[in-house]
Amino acid sequence: MNAVPGDTKPSQEGRFQLLVDAVTDYAIYMLDPTGIVASWNPGAQRFKGYTESEIIGEHFSRFYTEEDRATELPRRVLETAAREGKFEAEGWRVRKDGTRFWAHVVIDPIRSPRGDLIGFAKITRDLTERKKAQEALKESEERFRLLVQGVTDYAIYMLDPQGHVTNWNAGAQRIKGYAESEILGKHFSQFYTDEDLATELPRRALETAAREGKFEAEGWRLRKDGTRFWASVVIDPIRNDQGELIGYAKITRDITERRKAQEALEETQAALFQAQKMEAVGQLTGGVAHDFNNLLTIIVNNLDLLTRNARDPRDIKLIESAQRAAERGAKLTQQLLAFSRRQPLQPNAHNPNTLIEGFEAVLRRACGEMIRLQLSLAPRIRWISVDAPQFESALLNLVVNARDAMPDGGSLKIVTGNVVLDDHDAAATTLQPGQYVSIVVQDTGFGMTPDIVNRVFEPFFTTKEIGKGTGLGLSQVYGFVTQSGGTIKVESTPGQGTRVTMLLPAQENGDHVSEEETEMERPARDSAGTVLIVEDEPAVLEVASDIFDSLGYDVVTATDANEALKVLDGNPSIDVLFSDVIMPNGMNGVELSRRASEMRPNLKILLASGYPMSALPSDGLSAGVSFISKPYRWTELADKLRLLRTGS
Repeated sequence: MNAVPGDTKPSQEGRFQLLVDAVTDYAIYMLDPTGIVASWNPGAQRFKGYTESEIIGEHFSRFYTEEDRATELPRRVLETAAREGKFEAEGWRVRKDGTRFWAHVVIDPIRSPRGDLIGFAKITRDLTERKKAQEALKESEERFRLLVQGVTDYAIYMLDPQGHVTNWNAGAQRIKGYAESEILGKHFSQFYTDEDLATELPRRALETAAREGKFEAEGWRLRKDGTRFWASVVIDPIRNDQGELIGYAKITRDITERRKAQEALEETQAALFQAQKMEAVGQLTGGVAHDFNNLLTIIVNNLDLLTRNARDPRDIKLIESAQRAAERGAKLTQQLLAFSRRQPLQPNAHNPNTLIEGFEAVLRRACGEMIRLQLSLAPRIRWISVDAPQFESALLNLVVNARDAMPDGGSLKIVTGNVVLDDHDAAATTLQPGQYVSIVVQDTGFGMTPDIVNRVFEPFFTTKEIGKGTGLGLSQVYGFVTQSGGTIKVESTPGQGTRVTMLLPAQENGDHVSEEETEMERPARDSAGTVLIVEDEPAVLEVASDIFDSLGYDVVTATDANEALKVLDGNPSIDVLFSDVIMPNGMNGVELSRRASEMRPNLKILLASGYPMSALPSDGLSAGVSFISKPYRWTELADKLRLLRTGS
């Protein structure tokens, strides 16, 4: 249809021609039925280099390479388009200047309304850059394949979505021992241990990789010969362009030697750190105990002196209560000293039920109001040989730990019983078969996981908040039980509570041991001459002077070793030297005793200290020197003086 005069709008055919002429990214042109070029757009000129006047009327086969023309490819593509309704392919084409480009070609037949073939529409696109990129990618993939195959320190291989091995590199063969022909098509789970297979770790590893984008872990793996190695494993999912999972990339490295070296280093560091901590704590506790012993010396002896003059029953009761508290403090200092100096225990035969009942009030106070404490003590329990204060301390530690595991309240039970270990039972422990006594502390607290249970006896290990625990309590319990010839076991389930069992060897015929205790008698008053008391603490000096005075001694005092030597030199009537070991101004009590023995060979010397004698320098001490621990009682002091005087 012709345009209306005065109408500037192009016809439909004109608009289509404008569209074709505007396209520069595609070569769009027409061929007659024999392949002669009938039209030419700017895109065709840009790709192929021919102007419209140069190419119209020419056969389109000139765009093909000599190789393609030799196979009559131009004729065949037109036949295919006419017969099948379309021809589409990619291949090398030739520009006017003879250079080649990679083309994507579509040829459609054009037919008249009656179905007669009147020509072909041909669309060509230059894909040279994409072709180069594909070839570069292919070359890169080949280089990568060669690289992977050349790696021997890592096992690098692929799995299909079900976990079957699809390729295998040299590193995988070196580390795992399988040749490629032996492992392709096999499931990768055969590299896992029986323990991991039981927990379905291979399946879970693939699921994790697919879900989270990566699975990474370390663990034991198996070689072809059945030996184990410690492996670092990374599994990555492989997805196609549509996001579908098509397999997994798996990288494994043998780090057995590194793990051994790391474990050795950690053990060395832990041992060093532990030694440093124990030394620091030992020094601190020893110093605190020594100073505390000085205070207890004043307290217990003032109480003893008050007892001698007390008449009112109420006063006597109050003094006795204070004495029991002081004795408890003295036992505490001895425990601190034992910890700091690693002293051996001082075991005696005891009925465990009696020890627990005697300590019950302290245990109930430790539990608090929200914990219900129950005692289930077996009748005719066998006796055990233990250090009583250490037993009480161990029991208190267990009760306090149980209490802390029940912040909202709960039930705590202490159960005793007689146990017989046969050969089978003893084989599961470090104990010998025989008679034992069990002391069980069971709570209804929040419990512990197995990994925590395995570490509860490690020194300084604690699950409590900072400032809530030292981590030494259960370590001391473990040390006490094992030193006493027993063993300790912890059973715990998260959310269900904890059960701690101490097994201690039973005494032969221990259930028939008498529980009668004899009361210590006070010694008779002594009157044995003159004593020189050397003490730098004024309060302790005053108490010691009162004690010796009450025992009938004439008292002379000095506040340090140098002053004491001057007193000895000027007073020949002194026959007993009583001195503290730790003193200021350079010379300690041990050195003073050596000097005093040189000046007065017949002088009786008694040294006092809050530290154990084993921790003090004793070289060169004369046979006339004796030792008493702080806090001392006047009865102990009288006994020591009697032994000094008799020489026994």
